[in-house]
Amino acid sequence: MILSETKVGWIGAGKMGFPMSHCLLKSGVEICVSDPDERQVKKLVNEGAQAGSTNISVASETDVVISMIPNDAALRDVVFGELGIFSVMKSNSIYIDMSTVSPEISEEVSNEANNRGIFYLRAPVSGSTLLAEGGNLTIMCSGNKSAYTKCLPLFEVMGAKQYYVGSEQQALYLKLAINLLAGSTIAALAESLAFGRKGGLDWDLMIDVMNESVIASPLLKYSLPPLKERNFQAAFAANQMNKDLGLITAAADKIGAPSDISQIVSDIYMAAIASGYGSENLTAVVKEIENKAELGEP
Repeated sequence: MILSETKVGWIGAGKMGFPMSHCLLKSGVEICVSDPDERQVKKLVNEGAQAGSTNISVASETDVVISMIPNDAALRDVVFGELGIFSVMKSNSIYIDMSTVSPEISEEVSNEANNRGIFYLRAPVSGSTLLAEGGNLTIMCSGNKSAYTKCLPLFEVMGAKQYYVGSEQQALYLKLAINLLAGSTIAALAESLAFGRKGGLDWDLMIDVMNESVIASPLLKYSLPPLKERNFQAAFAANQMNKDLGLITAAADKIGAPSDISQIVSDIYMAAIASGYGSENLTAVVKEIENKAELGEP
């Protein structure tokens, strides 16, 4: 695949979809974009993209269609809805969904793609909006390996690391497993910080030491500095994390995997959402635990 000779239909230009598609634009890929928010479409058009009036118009003009959308319902609508893209996609074309969705809906999409001779790649990503802007995401992909190899130049533009992990729904199970670890880590961090404060530790000092200790994973290295400043601006919202935890518990139940920790962590995020922190960063669970511990701001 030669990037400068490639035209991609892009569906979903939101918080992650915009910077990811913008990376492709900067690399010379021709983009035709569709999104319910016309302002996001206009922003990409101003950067050189073409505007598609509907998802169908985007899909009918390209051999590769990529979506980055919020949830199962959005994916079902994109593929199977009244203006579903599979009705116009040609045999041997490629559909890449980079969203975090359930393995169950992905299997439905896969079955329909197979019936129509469409190559379907599941390619969820790990990383923040900042990493997306720099083309530094981690991309995990499953599906037809030849289609993956063909699309690898696209993935290399959007991600610093790319992994082919299987032919079925493996990429989604891996993404959900990663998000379980992320959500659990931040929930445990919230409890640890409240524990330390109740024990008399200084907030800034405690965070500084944690950030230099053995537990300072890339996730914590990224999360602790804004948390120290009490900055809860959403890079990945508590609502989004709780949505993914719901996908995890449902998928675990279906395949017979334990989900005890997933449910406990989900309860913590649900409590934070009930307290009004859902649209804030997932680290806002810190405030929920502080409230429970009867702690004010440090």
